[in-house]
Amino acid sequence: MTGRAATKTYGTVAADRQRELSGLEFVQGLVEGTLPLNTIAQTLGYDVTEAENGRVVVTAEPKDIHLNPAGTVHGGLAATMLDSCMGLAIQSTLDKGIGSTTLEFKISFVRPITPETGLIRAEGTVINRGRRIGIAEGRVTDSKGRLLVHGTTTCLIFES
Repeated sequence: MTGRAATKTYGTVAADRQRELSGLEFVQGLVEGTLPLNTIAQTLGYDVTEAENGRVVVTAEPKDIHLNPAGTVHGGLAATMLDSCMGLAIQSTLDKGIGSTTLEFKISFVRPITPETGLIRAEGTVINRGRRIGIAEGRVTDSKGRLLVHGTTTCLIFES
C-alpha cells in the first residue's frame, strides 16, 4: 500500500486503539494518514510512504536543518528513519493485541548524505519473525538506488 490520502497529523495512537488493529492495519493507517505519525517524524520531516506485510518504506528530503557541523546530514536522520522502517516492518507482521519494541540496532554509513542528495528512501524488510524476537534489515538509498546507509535491528515482541 502506498500514498497518503488524508492530511498528515502527528501524535500518538491510544493503547486501546492500537490493540484493535493488526500490525499491518496500524502501519497502513500511518501511510494513509488515518492514524497520526509520531512527532519525531514531524521534527525531522520524514513520512511513512509504503507498507505491506514485512516491508515498510520511510522517505525524507534532507535539508540544511539536518546538517552537522561538518556540513553533511547528521547520522541521526538516517538512524531514525532506519529505526522506524525496520521496527514498523516487524510491526506489520503482528496480530491484534501484539506489540514490539527495538532491543538494539546497528547501522553502517556507506556514503555521505547532503541536501544535494535529494529524496532518500529507507526500506525495512523482515528477515525473521519468531514468537518473541523479530529481526529486520534496512537500507537507505538515494534516487539512483545507491546505498547510503545499511542497518539491522532486533525487536522484542510482546502482548500489548
